[in-house]
Amino acid sequence: MNLPKYSMGIGDRFAHQGTAQLNAFIKAKAKGVDVAPVWNKSNREHQIIHTFPPDVRKEADSAAKILAWKSPYFVDADHINLKNVEAFIHASDFFTLDVADFTGKSADEESIKAFVSKYSSYAGKLSIPGMGETFDIHNETIMKIARKYLLAVKEAGKIYRQIESVKGKDHFVTEVSMDETDSPQTPVELFFILGAMADEKIPAQTIAPKFTGRFNKGVDYVGDVAKFEKEFNQDIAVIAYAVKAFGLPANLKLSVHSGSDKFSIYKCINKAIKKHNTGLHIKTAGTTWLEEVIGLAEGGGEGLEIAKQIYVNALGRFDELCGPYATVIDIKKDKLPAPEEVMKWNSAKFAATLRHDQKCKDYNPNFRQLIHVGYKVAVELGPRYYNALIVYSAVIGKNVEENIYERHIRPVFIG
Repeated sequence: MNLPKYSMGIGDRFAHQGTAQLNAFIKAKAKGVDVAPVWNKSNREHQIIHTFPPDVRKEADSAAKILAWKSPYFVDADHINLKNVEAFIHASDFFTLDVADFTGKSADEESIKAFVSKYSSYAGKLSIPGMGETFDIHNETIMKIARKYLLAVKEAGKIYRQIESVKGKDHFVTEVSMDETDSPQTPVELFFILGAMADEKIPAQTIAPKFTGRFNKGVDYVGDVAKFEKEFNQDIAVIAYAVKAFGLPANLKLSVHSGSDKFSIYKCINKAIKKHNTGLHIKTAGTTWLEEVIGLAEGGGEGLEIAKQIYVNALGRFDELCGPYATVIDIKKDKLPAPEEVMKWNSAKFAATLRHDQKCKDYNPNFRQLIHVGYKVAVELGPRYYNALIVYSAVIGKNVEENIYERHIRPVFIG
């Protein structure tokens, strides 16, 4: 099973927006750009929303059937490990292997020594085409990298083989996620990580390294865009070289776990993939959930009341809801509007405060991040929330489609 050149991970926490999401990909196809949709939902989200992996498969298959989508599409077992992979195996055909818990923990000495011995041929001056610089490599360099990453890659190998034992070889797409580490991988680290993946015989088609800067949930990139652009281009060069050096899949490409809405780096991503004629996988996480809340607010009446209640309830449970996301949000609590203020807002004011339009004076990234992590309060509204998604489906669907196409697909893949 091959992942197309361009692909995009899309989250839909409440499983009502599949056709609206897919319409955005149909728009891209009409412009001559094929992007494969990859529906994803993490184990944590399933637990909070009380859904199961087959529900994501059902949504994806239903959207494809309704809209007569004949091109490839996928269902991602998002950030899985050996503890939870079993629940995802049958419903998924894309697996994001999360080995963050093993990064920084050392493998056994025998494995480390064997790795250093195998790759000592790269000691000296390492020159990677397209990098514009050479790297001084010593056996100590290789050993240090092995101590930090080898155990994690071995764990990825275990997860991969568990999936393969059930689904069979070549019946799914594999991604290795290295983005949830304490610091960005250097080009040299990425090179030897890819070597370790080849040793584990993981036929990864995407790899998600950690980049410089902050990738907070639902808001723009925070960091040095020029530095990100350099890293991104270097990683492309490393992957191209490693594919040939280690015999990795020819379509191996970068995956950017964006956390959604990293608008300031989309231009340089688009420039790089066109310059190098390379593929890309990018994940947009939970912005569809935010578009639902915006749509409810714009619908007025009961929809606006629900949107307001979601915010007020989330604010009252700030620590509980923000705790699990502490490393990927940056909310200034003193910049959050008071509940009594929000309760007086009309539809336009609420939507403008939440919608990610940095040119709008009402936009509040703190407000947006809180609602982003506050989907649990919508779950607790039960039928009231789900019924509202049906009543206000037209305005919500328009927002979802426009958000994915105009703010993500077009700047990233079309330009």
